[in-house]
Order: sequence, then structure tokens, then C-alpha cells
Amino acid sequence: MRFGILSTADIATGSMIPAIEDSPHTVAAIASRDEERAREAADGIDAAPETYGSYEALFDADIDAVYNPLPNALHAQWSRRAADAGLDVLCEKPLAVDTEEAEALFDHCADEGVALMEAFMYQFHPRTERAREIVREELETVRNVASTFTFSLRGDPDDIRLSPELAGGSLMDVGCYPVSAARGFLGEPERASAHALDTRDCGVDTELAARLEYDEAHAQLRCGFDTPHRQCYRVDAENGWLAAENVYNPSGADVSITYSVEGEERTEEFEGVDAYRLEVEAFADAVESGDEPPIGREETLANMRVIDAIYGSADRGERVPVDE
Repeated sequence: MRFGILSTADIATGSMIPAIEDSPHTVAAIASRDEERAREAADGIDAAPETYGSYEALFDADIDAVYNPLPNALHAQWSRRAADAGLDVLCEKPLAVDTEEAEALFDHCADEGVALMEAFMYQFHPRTERAREIVREELETVRNVASTFTFSLRGDPDDIRLSPELAGGSLMDVGCYPVSAARGFLGEPERASAHALDTRDCGVDTELAARLEYDEAHAQLRCGFDTPHRQCYRVDAENGWLAAENVYNPSGADVSITYSVEGEERTEEFEGVDAYRLEVEAFADAVESGDEPPIGREETLANMRVIDAIYGSADRGERVPVDE
């Protein structure tokens, strides 16, 4: 598959472009609003991608698919433009600003006959798959999931993650991962409650805590830009527990799960893998086979519904249902 990269965002240059180049696929084109930045991003890439000084020009390149890492508020707009050009789309999370926009984008891509996948790369790491398997097969009656994703966002007050116009905020940037993890272990919640802080007076949540309610369980989620980096989850069940650190952006060889079943504690370690490369390969394989991508419409919409409910609760100061 020949990919066009829609912008020179850090996640594109630092993670996705190397992952594509390490896969059987190629980076064939890179676009930026500044062509010099596109040329800099292309330096050293064996495939010698074409470079463009506008996003629109990318759609005329000799490519099969577009990777879209633009700011959140631009995801749907430019993914739709790619679909109009007949290109399959791998779009960074969150796919859209809310469920309604995400659903409309899936409908549009289906009408245009192109594939659309939300790029939630942590789901492709073998540890994520194994953790869900352990919880599903060995832990009985899960009662609680707790997950955190925080980091200290310092420096530029104009960072896009602090922009309400670009759909910034800690929930959209990193909190969507704990939402996904809780759903991966417990399924779909019935209600959500949340409290958000805007500690930078910027118009978005910079700290947020949420509670998801199930018939016989609950989940506590935390995300934010004000405290040191941490990304973890813990699952507690009647016969044991499971816990892991560095779960959403695992790197290097220090990747493990520790869990206890009926009092017997075990630790499983995983070899270092590039989950971005696994994501790229899974997307391309689905396109080639004509199958729905592994992170498909229902998964993405279910996650967005919970995000919408969390924001609704934070805005209104009350528990709100997670709409079906």
C-alpha cells in the first residue's frame, strides 16, 4: 500500500512514517502547509516520497491511502476529502469531535467505497490482546477497572491540545485511551459521571476524572496535562486482579502484565514490538481482503458515545446515560 501522509505532525514523523517504512508498505507522499517541512520529513526515506505544500495537493499523488494526523477538529473534514478522492483512510484518534460527526464520516466513506479506520495503535500490541484474554478467560466477575493517562504539558500556551477550536482537551488527547481500555475489559457502560478542570483557563479540560457505571461493576478513569507522565490500568475481580504500566504507548523491551488468579501471582513479559507497524499492517491487510478494518465503525462509535457522555456529565454536573 502506498501511503500519503497528511501533515508533518510529530506522531507522523516520529512514529507512523518509520512504522510504514518498516512494514511491507511505503510512504509515497507527504503534504504540509509548508513544503519545506514536507521535504524535511521526506529526507532519508528510501522510497523518496513526493512532497507537497498543501493538503489538497496530496490527493493528486500516486497513493492508495491517506494517514491523517491533523488536529482533532480537522479529522473528519480531511478524511472526508480523502474519501472523495477515492482513498482509504487511516485517521488518528479520536476520529471526530463527537459521535454524530464520526457516524456521518463512516457513512460518507461507505458511500464512496473506501475503508476508514481509527488509529488506536495500543490495541494492536500483543499485551493488550493478552490482557483482555486473561480478564475474559481467567478473572471471574470483574467489579472494577481503574485507568490513568497523564503527562505534564508545559511550554507553548498555543499548543493545539489546549485549543477549544481544534477540539483539544485531555479527554480527547489521552483520556480516550482509558475509555477504550475500560470498554475492552467491561463492555459498554450504562451511565457516566465526570468532573473536569480547566487549570490553564484555555477553554478545554486540562484535568478530568470520570466514573463509568455498569450493572455489576464500575470504572474510574483519569486524564490530564498537569501531573507527571503515567499510563496504567488495573482490573479487580472476585478471584483476582490484573495490572500493568506504560500500557498505551509501550516502548522498548520492558513490557509486562502482572496478574493474580486465586492467590497465584504471575508476570508475563513481551518482546519489544512496534505497535504502529502492526496497526499499519492490520489496516492494509483489511483493505486488501475487503474486510472491515479491525477497529471498525461500531468500536469507534461506542468509544465516542462514552466520551460524549463524559463531557455531558462534566458540563451539567450530573450523571448521564451513555446513549445507544
